Amino acid sequence: MSGGTAALVMAALSERASARTPERRLSLVNPHNGERYDACFFAGGRYRADGLAELNHAMRDWRTGATRTMDPHLLDLLVQVRDRLDVAPRTPLKLVSGYRSPKTNGALHARSHGVASKSQHMLGKATDIAIQGVPLNRLRDAALSLRGGGVGYYPHDGFVHVDTGAVRHWS
Repeated sequence: MSGGTAALVMAALSERASARTPERRLSLVNPHNGERYDACFFAGGRYRADGLAELNHAMRDWRTGATRTMDPHLLDLLVQVRDRLDVAPRTPLKLVSGYRSPKTNGALHARSHGVASKSQHMLGKATDIAIQGVPLNRLRDAALSLRGGGVGYYPHDGFVHVDTGAVRHWS
């Protein structure tokens, strides 16, 4: 097989493999404003700009309206957590907090020692979530098992923190 033919065959195989790559989507509901989102952010072997933009908007700082580009690895990690729990892709994750502006994070930090002054939320690398019908301890355990970053367990506040920073955990 000539070099040109081999390259065409490899390109065709790669295209078929990309087409078989499952799509990744997230469904979110924000309890603070009632907004609901369902976005496919990865399909055909690549990230989709429209889906990423929708999730960046959905995960904005709901207090100020400020947005940030969210870490695509965080979105992937949320899909992995959901899949580890055998939760259907269109089941919404309760989005307690996504991106936090420095202003919001500073105000929360001043009120609570549990809010980091240099939070991963300000980098677009963290979210606080819950899933209806899934006990928080199971959600925490699923996130921990993936070793994708930090996992914080807040049973009294009703959420689990998941981030793509260093692997660590706390309660």
